[in-house]
Amino acid sequence: MFTGIIEETGIVERVVRGARSLEIAIRAEKIFDDLKVGDSVAVNGICLTATRVTPPVFTADVMAETVRRTSLDRVRIGSRVNLERAMPANGRFGGHIVSGHIDGTGTVHQISREDNAIWIRIGAPEDILRYIVEKGSVALDGVSLTVAKTDSGGFSVSIIPHTASETTLSELRNGDNINIECDIIGKYVDKLTKRERGGITEDMLRRYGF
Repeated sequence: MFTGIIEETGIVERVVRGARSLEIAIRAEKIFDDLKVGDSVAVNGICLTATRVTPPVFTADVMAETVRRTSLDRVRIGSRVNLERAMPANGRFGGHIVSGHIDGTGTVHQISREDNAIWIRIGAPEDILRYIVEKGSVALDGVSLTVAKTDSGGFSVSIIPHTASETTLSELRNGDNINIECDIIGKYVDKLTKRERGGITEDMLRRYGF
């Protein structure tokens, strides 16, 4: 599990492309304190397993399903990526629950500034937007953020200067794709309520003791 609090940004040093899969090597600094083969690392919000660790570089395999679901197929040598190690059981929970399992990608539609904040509006398909709620949580390229606004075709977030400087979000441009992980609690609630015909009703709540 992750929290969406980025530890550092790394640089892609190598990309080996298979028929549908990838192997990527990333240069970093801070995450090597205790990183070992088999550990999980969120790369732009995608949970990957370190398959080779030779500081200051680690390597990870990216399977076809991950390539299809995310923006990793567009990384190039020299690309900067957000990195976060899995949260230790005794760690500080600074963001929100992030699984590292991307729901899909959105498209950056607009970037604007308001005083010290950067506003980013993202278009996304309906199967993602159903889980996006105003003032709820969302992870964008692995960064834990609060949804500031929603509309029929997308949603907006507002990021502070620290987030802009410590992540890759300040490098986004109109038309870029971005990884989206919706709030996992919302997805579970949606799944459970679909088991009940008619959705959540007063009668259904009474049957389950509410």
